[in-house]
Amino acid sequence: MSSSFHQFRPAIPGLPRDVLAGILALLAFPISSARADDTALFEAVRAADVRVAGIGWKLATANAALCDRIEAGTGLQLHTLDQFDGAARESARNHFHFATPVAVEGVIAGGPGDRAGLRADDSLVRVGTVDIAALPGKPGSTAKLVAAQLAIAALPVDAPIAVQAIREGAPLQVTIQPVRACKSRFELELGGGFGASADGTMVQIGSGFLYDYPDDQLAAVIAHEFSHNILRHRDRLEARGVDYGLLSGFGANVKYFRQTEVQADILSVYLLANANYPVRASIAFWRHFGPSKAGGILRSRSHPAWRDRVATLEATSAKVETLSARPIMPPFLADREKPLDGDWQSILVRSR
Repeated sequence: MSSSFHQFRPAIPGLPRDVLAGILALLAFPISSARADDTALFEAVRAADVRVAGIGWKLATANAALCDRIEAGTGLQLHTLDQFDGAARESARNHFHFATPVAVEGVIAGGPGDRAGLRADDSLVRVGTVDIAALPGKPGSTAKLVAAQLAIAALPVDAPIAVQAIREGAPLQVTIQPVRACKSRFELELGGGFGASADGTMVQIGSGFLYDYPDDQLAAVIAHEFSHNILRHRDRLEARGVDYGLLSGFGANVKYFRQTEVQADILSVYLLANANYPVRASIAFWRHFGPSKAGGILRSRSHPAWRDRVATLEATSAKVETLSARPIMPPFLADREKPLDGDWQSILVRSR
């Protein structure tokens, strides 16, 4: 699933302008152009990755009861040396203290990995039955990282996970007690501008959102894409034989894409509420994003008008605000077992 966020370039909040300029330079050129003195740049990218991962973690654990695909949540944000190449590779190896191909980029505060004693820059040797060195991958690729993420997520949800790692050259052994989490990876796309997508197992957020929007509104964007995964929209759209890309806004494609977009908007409000984010964060986001970036020629025909999306979110938020129990289980979750029927008109609230 691809959303209608696009074409704009980021920066990261809370960082000095010179660091932001460095990040933009990295986004404009291959990562191999990084230099050995790019400490601030590496740390800015780490902070951005962990910010997205932290929001995704909060949504995925708080809404585990809504998901029919569950993983063993560790609260670890991983990265791989293989994703660096050229001049950046040795610089990254030294800065992040890579002793193995996959290491801990960051740890979610209070999560299972944190409680077990793992820290950023711990290099992973073995996680449960997952032998990191044996995973497939190649330099300049994230294949090994993805393989590690998927293999760790497939470990038993309710069993302790023994971890062998290396910290500052010394072996380390800890045991993680995982928690139940919705099965979905959350990634930052450097240079992705205001792009956002979900493919059924992953949510990817363009780095543009990290500068213009506070955490609750960033969570609203992530929750919308995450909703596509929970509702199995990718599989259900493919079952309908839709066309993607430019053709998504023509013919019968339109009604199916619009149905999934409205459904994802509605479910996102429930996800935010369950994770204790402001229920109306999505409304605040669209009122900021919509007028400048989702109107005119930038609005795809496969997506409803932003003002109608706001009206729909307002109606849903008003309903959710009357419900005190958590987690809230919206009854329409059962629809993820059904084929898409293209009926988006009946669930969209028109703006007045």
